Amino acid sequence: MNARPAPPTVPPPRFRRGPVIAGIAVAIALVLGGWGLWRVLAGGAGDDTTPAQLRAQQRRIESLEQQVATLSRSDQISRDANRDLQATVSERDEEIAGLRADVAFYERFVGATAQRRGLSVHELTLQPQDEQAWHFTATLTQNLNRGAVNAGRLLVSVEGTEAGKLRRLAWSDLRQQPNAPGVPYSFKYFQQVEGDLLLPPGFKPVRVIARVVPQGGAAVEQSFPWAQAAAKEGAGEGADTH
Repeated sequence: MNARPAPPTVPPPRFRRGPVIAGIAVAIALVLGGWGLWRVLAGGAGDDTTPAQLRAQQRRIESLEQQVATLSRSDQISRDANRDLQATVSERDEEIAGLRADVAFYERFVGATAQRRGLSVHELTLQPQDEQAWHFTATLTQNLNRGAVNAGRLLVSVEGTEAGKLRRLAWSDLRQQPNAPGVPYSFKYFQQVEGDLLLPPGFKPVRVIARVVPQGGAAVEQSFPWAQAAAKEGAGEGADTH
């Protein structure tokens, strides 16, 4: 009698660990997320700011505002100081330029290579005082007789038009004083002499004439366009009359 064959052996089911572990991880994440959310909600609901905390925050705000104000003020002070410094530098540059011009002027008359020149009016400038009154400044020079003192008087006259006619105002007319004395001068190389002029109403000046009368020697006369002299250019026309 044949033996019955043994039933086939069925292997036990294999346990798939991947999906189970993933599910457990998701469950843990959900639990943790819910717990964190509860902590946030619970903390927000029960976190009441105390008066001491409010005062501390207010002090902090005031401190920050004070710091901002201090920094703004410091920045403004720095800007003002920088502006003042730039203005000072500009003034110093102008002063240096003026000093260099003075040095060049001095070297022209007293330097070893300076050209010898007799008595002359190097420059004449005019500044208005009001509608009729003007202040003049004349620069007299000479280096022909080095070391010798040149003295005398300066007289000024003005040519122009009045009522459509040419007219020349003498020194006594401009000073409104008969036989008015000229402006005295005394120098070795150069000197600036000043005075005031008074023009009559309606008179339109065209030229100003400077007449230098030394104590010894011939007089020197030079003319300057009024517009240039009034604009502080004061360049002479180069005509000397002795």
